[in-house]
Amino acid sequence: MKKYIITAFILGVFFPKAQSSDSLAAQPKISFSAYAELFYTYDFNEPANHMRQNFLYSYNRHNEVNLNLGLVKAAYQSENMRANLALMAGTYAQDNLAAEQDALRYVNEANIGIKISKNKNLWIDAGIMPSHIGWESAIGKDNINLTRSLAAENSPYFETGAKVSYTTDNGKWFVSGMVLNGWQRIARPEGNQTLSFGHQVTYKPNDKITLNSSSFIGNDKPQAAKKMRYFHDLFGNFQLTDQFSTTLGFDIGAEQKEKGSEQYNLWYSPNVLMKYQLNDQWALAGRLEYYSDENGVIISTGTPNGFQTFGYSLNLDYAIFKNVLFRTEARGFTSRDAVFVKNDTFSKGNFFITTSLAAWF
Repeated sequence: MKKYIITAFILGVFFPKAQSSDSLAAQPKISFSAYAELFYTYDFNEPANHMRQNFLYSYNRHNEVNLNLGLVKAAYQSENMRANLALMAGTYAQDNLAAEQDALRYVNEANIGIKISKNKNLWIDAGIMPSHIGWESAIGKDNINLTRSLAAENSPYFETGAKVSYTTDNGKWFVSGMVLNGWQRIARPEGNQTLSFGHQVTYKPNDKITLNSSSFIGNDKPQAAKKMRYFHDLFGNFQLTDQFSTTLGFDIGAEQKEKGSEQYNLWYSPNVLMKYQLNDQWALAGRLEYYSDENGVIISTGTPNGFQTFGYSLNLDYAIFKNVLFRTEARGFTSRDAVFVKNDTFSKGNFFITTSLAAWF
């Protein structure tokens, strides 16, 4: 009997936390991660200054090896609090955050979330966060295609503000509403006094289907030139077989032609993305897209018909290791007007090949 009492005493002294797996699971978790993606693009329009089309913000350098995105991230997660801080570098950060103050151009995420319900998955988050809009993110490995669609490149990748979100107990529904600083903004534009708003609803009836609806409402200009913008993003992800998956997406937006006007300029973009997983290492994917912005709300060309462009791409992926991915993509654009820079002139077409090497841990 004395032997068992001594053993119990030792366990109680040296292992006071080892009561249950539930108490262990409730402990706060701090994690660190990193991501880096190198790329090389050869643009057959051969821009002399190596800068490619001004409506592309990722992989936007010609005939040079460069860093698209390098990212280091720290994440904190407890039962009632979460926080993320991520810093970045690369041509993506340089091009996407060109309008921000110098000190903010290297911030990818900086946000804190508080759970406001004891029994339900209800949160308030605030800070710099990934965008609630779109089927593609800035992190290349998470996307079906190597490069981003025209729809993704010309809608927000990130946002700054506060949001309240709720996930149902069964995980099938996610609903959120947000107040934002503007259309892909960290700091609000000078002279702008208008709050922006957004929503997101995601429905996952099962593991093979995800349906998403997201919106933006706001003015991204100074008060003297105020034009209300209304935007909606709709997409669905479908895992049709073990090997084949597809994403169908449609973006549409409207912005006032003038301050106080009841007339609007429209733009829209339908997309079809497909992926076939050949085996554990090889995958084949493609995309068909169209982007119409006749009045130059998002992509200004100064041409009679504006930006009306059809795009297509095909990429082949090879997973060298579980955390190292090599990709090659051929992509082309065909436009109604000559809107693509070709040396010192403009062309109706643009074709380019991109390769990338991504690693993460």
